[in-house]
Amino acid sequence: MLPDLDPDDAPLVEALAERGVEATAAVWDDPDVDWTSFNLVVVRSTWDYSARQDEFISWARSVPRLANDAEVIAWNTDKYYLKTMGEMGVPIVRTLWLDPDRHLTSQAIHTRLPAHGDYVIKPTVSAGARDTARYQENTAQARGEAILHARELLRSGRHVMVQPYLNQVDVAGETALIFVDGEFSHAVRKSAMLSRGHRPTQGLYQEEVMRTVEATEAELALADRALEAARTVLGGAADQMLFARVDMLPGDDGEPILLELELTEPSLFFAKSPGALDRFADALVARVSAQG
Repeated sequence: MLPDLDPDDAPLVEALAERGVEATAAVWDDPDVDWTSFNLVVVRSTWDYSARQDEFISWARSVPRLANDAEVIAWNTDKYYLKTMGEMGVPIVRTLWLDPDRHLTSQAIHTRLPAHGDYVIKPTVSAGARDTARYQENTAQARGEAILHARELLRSGRHVMVQPYLNQVDVAGETALIFVDGEFSHAVRKSAMLSRGHRPTQGLYQEEVMRTVEATEAELALADRALEAARTVLGGAADQMLFARVDMLPGDDGEPILLELELTEPSLFFAKSPGALDRFADALVARVSAQG
């Protein structure tokens, strides 16, 4: 977490003050904070939750006026939700799911890893590319490191995802579409983060290099499908979502496929799009006013 807010979020405090709303930054696990005293609590840069997911969800369920709410957070903080979305027809990155309860041996992991092409290994509960690495299958050293990486995650009780690395990302990058109160706000594109030989990130998050882009019709259509699937699963909780970020990559055929649906604590890149900060501040004011 960042107790003074991420630099992209920090201007929200002044923007809200200009609209007559007092805002303060608080740390989610600070025992001295009375969360019931706020008209609205907005989850932002809580990027340390992945090591304490159960504790984080329990905290979310204790906050009476939280955006996004606890049921959304409980579902979205484990990337296993992607399996559900894929089964609902949303195009996702092809994924192999490894369960720690299977107690897979090194040989069993080896036989499950892709035989061709680069691939990515990551835990299903993670933030900011932590414990995520890209491997090149045709070197014995990389294969051994990949097996060790997966075993370490599984032995610690974590579920693991193995996905092919989509080479189009090296050319086109990863695109993120940001929505505020269900309405499309802006889009940004992220440079590739996982070069060959990239080792698991141990810090709070990996720095991203972003630029503003125009969302294509295909990207907007995929975002709509992903959000509709979330509404189907979450019901009324999804109807109250303040923000959403839909991350996607171009597939081998160039059509976008879902990488992640970020509903918990995503960077929203206000500085990259004129008017984005004001739209978000206005949405917050409307919610605070609705609380009376």
